[in-house]
Amino acid sequence: MNQTLQKPRPADIGHPDAGLFGQALFQDPSARALSRVGVVDVGSNSVRLVVFDGAARSPAYFYNEKIMCALGAGLSQSGVLNPEGRVRALNALRRFQHLAQGMGLPTLTVVATAAIRDASDGADFCEEVRRTTGLRIWVIDGEEEARLSAQGVLLGWPGSYGLVCDIGGSSMELAEIAEGRVGRRVTSSLGPLKLREIKGGKKGRAIHIKDTMAKLEEAMGLQRDRLFLVGGSWRAIARIDMHRRGYPLQVLHEYRMTARSVSATVKYIDASDLDALRSACGISNARMNLVPLAAEVLSRLITTFKPKDIAISSYGIREGMLYEQMPQRLRDRDPLIESCRFAEAKDARMPGFGKSLYGFIHPLFKSAPPARRRLIKAACLLHDVSWRAHPDYRAETCFDNATRANLGGLKHSERVFLGLALLHRYSNKREGTRFAELYDLIDERDQRDAEILGKAMRFGSMLWMTQDAERGTFRWFPKKKHLQLRLTQDMVPLFGEVAEARLMSLAASMEASVEVKQVR
Repeated sequence: MNQTLQKPRPADIGHPDAGLFGQALFQDPSARALSRVGVVDVGSNSVRLVVFDGAARSPAYFYNEKIMCALGAGLSQSGVLNPEGRVRALNALRRFQHLAQGMGLPTLTVVATAAIRDASDGADFCEEVRRTTGLRIWVIDGEEEARLSAQGVLLGWPGSYGLVCDIGGSSMELAEIAEGRVGRRVTSSLGPLKLREIKGGKKGRAIHIKDTMAKLEEAMGLQRDRLFLVGGSWRAIARIDMHRRGYPLQVLHEYRMTARSVSATVKYIDASDLDALRSACGISNARMNLVPLAAEVLSRLITTFKPKDIAISSYGIREGMLYEQMPQRLRDRDPLIESCRFAEAKDARMPGFGKSLYGFIHPLFKSAPPARRRLIKAACLLHDVSWRAHPDYRAETCFDNATRANLGGLKHSERVFLGLALLHRYSNKREGTRFAELYDLIDERDQRDAEILGKAMRFGSMLWMTQDAERGTFRWFPKKKHLQLRLTQDMVPLFGEVAEARLMSLAASMEASVEVKQVR
């Protein structure tokens, strides 16, 4: 990246880590400096402003606005920016600057990609923007664009590995990621706006895409891991894939597709009335016009690189710019756990109680693998953040929040597991809700485990009202299917009728006998 774009990172002077329940890093000065970060992406197809609250590790979108300007339309033939798009982009940037001033942001970081860097009047446009708004645009090359997009993926999937493909209006970038780092990266002209100008129709485009993809494969080498798709055109195709399959959870981030599914969806797009499809899937007209061209690229991309699976990332270049400014200690944190801790600190009645609750129910889940324990910790942190909802709707509110919230590092199946656990935190039953079709995204065993977790939290929240108070303890004997609750004499008065009923409900879900034992 251009050196001037890399803002100096605050000194990493926070508290020592103490595991997932250690000191919350969002309270540290090294993270609070990210409490409001405004970035603007001037792309070939759109201009977008995003204002992040970046202190909680998983990006919270304080403000998000996109203007479809099509700056790169006709660029291959004319060599200059689309005149109408140029006017719209300038107006958008003027508006964004005023918004930033109204929000009290110290500055906006503005980057421009393929259209501005390729157009002969790109520099002139940047100067007009500076003169009119005071904003300085950093024009980045294709490899830097690929790096920032890959960093955006790492923001949501720390430690992930695979190939990141970011498609814009005028270009497509590839970058490999492994062990939390960005490796080789390359750029190409396979953006839909440029493909529209290839001569020879669909056949001519197919030859051009195949030849270009062969060069990309030569540059990137073997890539057989996960393929992360970044960009509006990819997200539109994923939304159509959901529509074709009748997929019930309309969350694009971490949506998974297979090569076979993509092939079926490309054929579905080709055979569909695009206006009807656009209306059914909620896709803008400007975006839908580019989808068939992007679908041609995606087919060849998958044929060439043969990924083991395909994941949609809602995080890209803008989130990569936020990641650029994070101290390493914040980058290393689990985005799910940090976001849940942030929510607990902001919304729970007793912030910090989630740690105590986890310690109480942990004996029931000693054999759980790390991925499951992570979800249990997240559930304990979130168990009380929806208390302000009406009691009749708390269970559904919890499920809705968990499955649709802007949380990184969560597969769709994990969203449903977490949502079910939180639903059972407030309700013994899950039948009859409007979410029933989502339950099938996890198997019956996971549904039962989520129910047990939720009922354990439901009971545990009855036994003490302060974070550090003396509490009861569980002992679980899985072979005998026997659950023992040990209470001190001081705790016995808290074990009233409602608490006893909740304990019996938990034991029933575990298919266990239960014993309450008073200890000194």
